Amino acid sequence: MVERVLKVPQGLVSPENSQRVLKLNGLSVIKSYTFTQKRKGTLFLEDHLLLFVQHGIYSISYGGEIYTVHQNEMVLLKKAISIQYQKTEAPGDPCLLEYKMFFLKDDLLREFFKMADIKAKNPQLTVPVSVRPVNERLIKYVESLEPYFNEPEKVDGNLIKIKLLELLYDLAATDENLMQQLMQLKQQVRGDIPKIVEENIQNPVSLEDLAYLSGRSLSSFKRDFQLIYNMSPYHWLRERRLDRAKELLMNTDISVTDICFMTGFENVAHFSRAFKERYGNSPISYKRKYKFI
Repeated sequence: MVERVLKVPQGLVSPENSQRVLKLNGLSVIKSYTFTQKRKGTLFLEDHLLLFVQHGIYSISYGGEIYTVHQNEMVLLKKAISIQYQKTEAPGDPCLLEYKMFFLKDDLLREFFKMADIKAKNPQLTVPVSVRPVNERLIKYVESLEPYFNEPEKVDGNLIKIKLLELLYDLAATDENLMQQLMQLKQQVRGDIPKIVEENIQNPVSLEDLAYLSGRSLSSFKRDFQLIYNMSPYHWLRERRLDRAKELLMNTDISVTDICFMTGFENVAHFSRAFKERYGNSPISYKRKYKFI
């Protein structure tokens, strides 16, 4: 079975997920405390993510590189990328992994930079993955959140925003290089649209994600895309994904559900409707026609 890409934080704050969560108006802080033996998976980041490891080892694979985050280290990940992760225990700490995930929306970052009056210094290349040590001040900050996770229903929603702003102030005071990386996250350099859409065609990306990756506003992205392809990005992506799904249905024994997720669709019912509208048969009927079921 093909593993589904989990969109986060959306996929982690769902009721069926066992993570402990603090959230308000899209702002999310997530605590994970698990017993694990080399668990693996794939995440698609809807927001920028700052992940603190308190126990164990969290490994990330992105862009052909592997980044390992140990105890009392943190990793900054920009939004709109897919990463593969592996969770392992540290030597002498069998099967235990504890970490916290802070999801940082662009609006929150803009508000913070305005409040703190922080300016970008020398332009630098945005680093999609950045692993850093965590100092004593940040360790104490992370520990200060424990009472809130014990009774999240009693936490005033506005306090979550205050705590995230506190985190950003602590980072500004202790890690200037990381703060500059955060500033660069909201200043994406214009990129090549064909390259970006081809790289992400099988990821569960939204048009907003693609616009961000291309360094454009959504309206500019749609306009530039139309000029290149003579088609809206929504219809182009759907047609390309359906073409790929048709090839897989014809030539492999992969299940319809797995093909749905492999080709960037997030919902099997929506995939089936779109496929039938395009080809006149449901994916199951089409697959049966080629004798794979």
